[in-house]
Amino acid sequence: MGRRPVVGRQGPKAHAAVLPKVPAKKGLQVKQVRSSSGHSDTMRRTLASIGLRHHQQSIVVQDTPSMRGMLIKVRHLIEVTPVGEA
Repeated sequence: MGRRPVVGRQGPKAHAAVLPKVPAKKGLQVKQVRSSSGHSDTMRRTLASIGLRHHQQSIVVQDTPSMRGMLIKVRHLIEVTPVGEA
């Protein structure tokens, strides 16, 4: 008998946020959907530098290249939408 596959396991790619391709003029709304506990210290510091302090907190940030880099680093912990569409 072989090992039975785990049903429902999807991994971090299933939860990763997708950043909009076109730069948002009004900014991006970022919501933390997963906790930072259990993740590395650099990810916790990245969330803090974005401005997210608590689970389920939602903020609006400017759409800059440096901010996009931070959002990409923690994309499996957040949800991103353009401000106009929220």
